[in-house]
Amino acid sequence: MTGLSHKRIMVKISGEALMGSQKYGLHPPTVERIAGEIKQIHELGVEICMVIGGGNVFRGLHGSAQGMERTTADYMGMLATVMNALAMQAALESLDVPTRVLSAIPMDQICEPYIRRRAMRHLEKNRVCIFASGTGNPYFTTDTAATLRASELDCEAIYKGTKVDGVYDVDPCQNDGAARYRRVSFDEVLQKNLKVMDASAIALARDNNLPIIVYSILKSGGLKDILENRGTYTIIG
Repeated sequence: MTGLSHKRIMVKISGEALMGSQKYGLHPPTVERIAGEIKQIHELGVEICMVIGGGNVFRGLHGSAQGMERTTADYMGMLATVMNALAMQAALESLDVPTRVLSAIPMDQICEPYIRRRAMRHLEKNRVCIFASGTGNPYFTTDTAATLRASELDCEAIYKGTKVDGVYDVDPCQNDGAARYRRVSFDEVLQKNLKVMDASAIALARDNNLPIIVYSILKSGGLKDILENRGTYTIIG
């Protein structure tokens, strides 16, 4: 653990990150690659929490926009996160990384219910904990769920994996002159609407003094590099 920036972290990735080059669903080689990144930091002794979105399967806001009742659409989105969590668990365990899936909505036949003390015990035993079903409530995103669980479980930082290597002043995919922030405050993210995470997640992280590190999920070894105080990223805090 010597020299590592954090001992216990929350890794938040989108469901879309599991699609690879596909337009929908899970791309097994991509899931396996991300699992390999998690294995690298697990072997360093880092205690790892994870939250994975469900947008590769179903996104509640999209269903609501198409006329579906919002609460029902959000619950469907929560079920999508369970599928992604189980896929990541399978990939991690195939690499001999002990993993538990804990769901905010009880599903006893396929995963454990989320109980804070149980999750803490898993982390102390160096098991990766993947938290599914968001907060268990509609109208809250998986970004907010990740921030909530990170706060409850005394994580030292949230590592937010995205398609780009940090937070930019404008969309770097559409603007060649986009400038990357090395560090940016929570208030600036909210005031400039930088769209890293939803506003409630940013506000919750700010209120709990929980830094958010934004990095590229596409860069091989990127997570390990940051924990070893290298790499390219943005710190929100």
